[in-house]
Amino acid sequence: MFITLLSTLLYFLPLDSQLAYRRTAIGHGEWWRLLTGNLLHTNHWHLVMNLAGLWVIAFLHECHYRLSNFTLLFIGLCLLQGAGLYLFFPSLLGYVGLSGMLHGLFTFGALRDILKGLRSGYLLVAGVCVKVIYEQYYGATEQITQLINARVATESHLIGVVTGILCFIGYWAFRKLAK
Repeated sequence: MFITLLSTLLYFLPLDSQLAYRRTAIGHGEWWRLLTGNLLHTNHWHLVMNLAGLWVIAFLHECHYRLSNFTLLFIGLCLLQGAGLYLFFPSLLGYVGLSGMLHGLFTFGALRDILKGLRSGYLLVAGVCVKVIYEQYYGATEQITQLINARVATESHLIGVVTGILCFIGYWAFRKLAK
């Protein structure tokens, strides 16, 4: 998968200062950071966990995707993720990682499951919502924080779920209009 190769390549290149989500830089017109910050990681554990999550979600919902629509969804979720963090969490000055986008991708796939008549989709949506609500009150576990050597931006998980829902609504509306 191209995202795996790109994220791994970016991990080994010293481009964090040019590509990471940095609120101040975005405010000065460096809009690409809304997208590229999702592709960077704090350390190898962060990278491995995020890529493992990507592959699990891709396999879980592979029936919903072709390369073209997956690419469009990925870019859309990354951009909405960055914009959501920028607009609604002004105290978050920096961010890297795929986890917010992964929450959006998971939510989108679970809603597609529901649309296809799979009842398990309801359980998946409920589970991700409970997880995100829990994180908003209690934060991430200390073990994960230590493992990735950074504070887990649980705000990104919340924004990810919301953007997954918004992308699904857009998809559903487009399908209705196309018929």
